[in-house]
Amino acid sequence: MENYKNVTILEHPLIRHKIAILRDENTGMKEFRELIEEITMLMAFESFKDVPTKTVTVKTPLESVEQEVVAERSIAIIPILRAGLGMVNGVHKLFPNAKVGHIGLFRDEEKLSPVEYYCKLPDGIENMTAILLDPMLATGGSASAAIDCLKKRGVKRIKLMSIIAAPKGVEKVTGEHDDVSVYIAALDRELNEHGYILPGLGDAGDRLFGTK
Repeated sequence: MENYKNVTILEHPLIRHKIAILRDENTGMKEFRELIEEITMLMAFESFKDVPTKTVTVKTPLESVEQEVVAERSIAIIPILRAGLGMVNGVHKLFPNAKVGHIGLFRDEEKLSPVEYYCKLPDGIENMTAILLDPMLATGGSASAAIDCLKKRGVKRIKLMSIIAAPKGVEKVTGEHDDVSVYIAALDRELNEHGYILPGLGDAGDRLFGTK
């Protein structure tokens, strides 16, 4: 992705190993859900390397020392409903006090575009870094629309984290929002005629919630 300076592909061996199991059609719902959380947590280490911090004084059993801690109310976790819900705990394990908002979108079959049907965001989100979560970045329509939702509400610092992406989705998001940092774990080949990522892993929402 040399042409996209704001796109990072996280190719750690542990992430690749877990994605291999995630893709397997024989991986059950419980293990699939656990893998989504684990991969998200591993991705979050890199995605938040620039998280705002502050200096505090900590008293050890021997003496006092100055340490950096994550600034309070600096992170907001925003899953795109419904598959993005599976990634929330992966980020929350690193930032247990982070606020969580939700964005819901549906597809207008006539206009072939995403339509917002739900948006509930934490108070003060305009002063936070919002991490937008969606395991699959396929066409990029939903992710781009979700970013629009955040920007309309005053959010200035936005990151998008997707586990598997297609080139078309990456191109759409970076083309429309070149100020958003995009983090993915795997860049797959293409989309099929139904908009599914190939080789992909099927429908992430169905596999997370057992609705296939």
